[in-house]
Amino acid sequence: MLQTIKRVGRWPAFLFSGAGKKPAMGESKTSLEEPILKMISPSLEAMGYEVVRVLFTAGRRPTLQVMTERIDGQDVTVDDCAQVSRTVSALLDVEDPIKGAYQLEVSSPGIDRPLTRRKDFSRFSGHLAKVETKEAMNGRRRFQGTLLGIDDDRIRLDQDGETLELDFNDVRRAKLVLTDELIAKTAKS
Repeated sequence: MLQTIKRVGRWPAFLFSGAGKKPAMGESKTSLEEPILKMISPSLEAMGYEVVRVLFTAGRRPTLQVMTERIDGQDVTVDDCAQVSRTVSALLDVEDPIKGAYQLEVSSPGIDRPLTRRKDFSRFSGHLAKVETKEAMNGRRRFQGTLLGIDDDRIRLDQDGETLELDFNDVRRAKLVLTDELIAKTAKS
């Protein structure tokens, strides 16, 4: 689910779309993301949602992406996105952390979701993932393998029978790879 709201001045115009660019962890980080996350999280948690990611991308069409999932584990619906969007929009109107016009995108993480929090690496242990690091490790920055979980800040990844350990703080982006097993698990839940 993806809901895009184009904000011009104080009032958003609602646009709905089934797909959109889903930037990854570490991409286009700005000083706005952490304060916005802290601003919206308490209200959304009280409503039964958890923020997976806040990402602001500047440029020709500045966009604030808020990715949420339901705390109860149910699928995120269009109505959920609309409710989250209204709440986030109202909070942003009060604090006004972003100057000028921008688009607000509210979405669910999807099946091949980004892995942005430590608990994501444990929760999806046993599934195939792609991980890109900020710094090269043995001459490589991109890794793909089966998640084995996370211990403290060390993400464990099985790559062809070899266990790699990657520093969580060195991860630029990570996401699940769409597989039949992942689809089956998602369908069961």
